[in-house]
Amino acid sequence: MVRQVFDAPVTRRLGSALGTLLGVAVAVFVMLRAIPGDEITAAYGTESAALSETQRAALERYYGMDQPLPLQFFTWIGELLTGNLGYSARADASVVELIASSLPVTIELGILSILLALLIGVPLGMLTASRPDSPRDWLGQGIALAGLGVPSFLLASALLTITAQGGFNPNGLGYARPWEDPVLNLQQMVIPALVLGFAIAAPIMRTTRTAVLEVRGLDFVRTARAKGVPRQRLQRRHVLRNALIPIVTMTGMQFGFLLGGAVVVEQIFSLPGIGRQVLLGINQKEYAVVQSSVLVIALLFVLVNLATDLLYRRIDPRVGAA
Repeated sequence: MVRQVFDAPVTRRLGSALGTLLGVAVAVFVMLRAIPGDEITAAYGTESAALSETQRAALERYYGMDQPLPLQFFTWIGELLTGNLGYSARADASVVELIASSLPVTIELGILSILLALLIGVPLGMLTASRPDSPRDWLGQGIALAGLGVPSFLLASALLTITAQGGFNPNGLGYARPWEDPVLNLQQMVIPALVLGFAIAAPIMRTTRTAVLEVRGLDFVRTARAKGVPRQRLQRRHVLRNALIPIVTMTGMQFGFLLGGAVVVEQIFSLPGIGRQVLLGINQKEYAVVQSSVLVIALLFVLVNLATDLLYRRIDPRVGAA
């Protein structure tokens, strides 16, 4: 069983994933230090200008800023390997604690968004493919274009304003964990998940439509139709099943968009997720918080893509043999 899962293609993908994580680590490390300012300026504000050379030197040693950049990078990587992700002076907590608190929020938002996107995109794509160039097809493609064209921050702001004016503003009550108040948690998550899910549903719908139209033109589908296979069974067991690979591909690709959009959506709806944590860390120049959080986000993306590859093999074993 282990040999079947970790064969040569999967091993190559694991090696590629490690290379991706290393590239992300280098990129975020360099880009953070290219931003004007540093942790001392962010922590002390205008008072940092009044620090003496001795005080600044002591603070630079404390933050590790007195070391050359390559040494800072390898020191950070070494700490990561030991499980030490750093410390946040703003939150007075370790980065591990911050990630443990914020990551479940983003994961919950992501799962709900993907589920809503699939519930909207796949049926709508199949519906539009059933009658190409009909009014229902035009309507479905118009909805998809709206999903692709409307920015997530604009839709989020509009929905937040409308619901607040209607007296529905559960996010103003403070975030509720699922195990503390499941009903309030769902109320707080449904609109942010709908914002992200609507944007993701658009490409899923277009991919489903294209894949279903392609499969419907294949010989085995025409043969099944000629044999009198019921329409619902034909759509579900023959057409949709053989159109799953491009749908799964697009869903996996959209997970990256979801993580990027979560930064904006979490900020607008005041959700304490890892995206909002990264944004706060950038504003405060907290290198440890941003670097470790971005690396965790990259790890999530890599794991989802690896799971997508394994799902290909489950749907069509010929993919694993390639």
